[in-house]
Amino acid sequence: MANITVWKFETSSGAKDALTTLAELQRQHQIILIDAATVTWPKGKKQPRTRQAVDLVGRGALDGAFWGMLFGFLFFVPMVGMAVGAAVGGISGRFKDYGINDDFIKDVQSKVTEGTSALFLLTGAANREKIQEAFQNVKMELITSNLSEAQEAELREAFGSEQE
Repeated sequence: MANITVWKFETSSGAKDALTTLAELQRQHQIILIDAATVTWPKGKKQPRTRQAVDLVGRGALDGAFWGMLFGFLFFVPMVGMAVGAAVGGISGRFKDYGINDDFIKDVQSKVTEGTSALFLLTGAANREKIQEAFQNVKMELITSNLSEAQEAELREAFGSEQE
């Protein structure tokens, strides 16, 4: 079973630093990183910068379409306004099919703001004790949405990705 998690950091560099730490934990076989992406929202910018972390996790389980749609929905569609209300409703319903519900989306939208960063992860098995130890001195907030095996398979199928 895979988990989608969002880790929010109080600095714009926190997500990048955390991903580097997680990549090292993966090399130590303490976590399975299936896919990852970062959001960096520097102070003074109108919108965040997003980046899929294929250099650290290899070919991701999800293609760029998933991350693009999720980030577009979370950070860019709210700026467009009510003119796209019906489309937003359809996208929201689509993400719910993958275990990403409205509360998850609202939490992320309200917490990942200018001056912060976030790490979006799709992970497999993890040694929680080792991860907690590695991040014990890091100020962050963890927002989690767990996917069932059926939801994970549907997500992979919908975005044209297969597990290697």
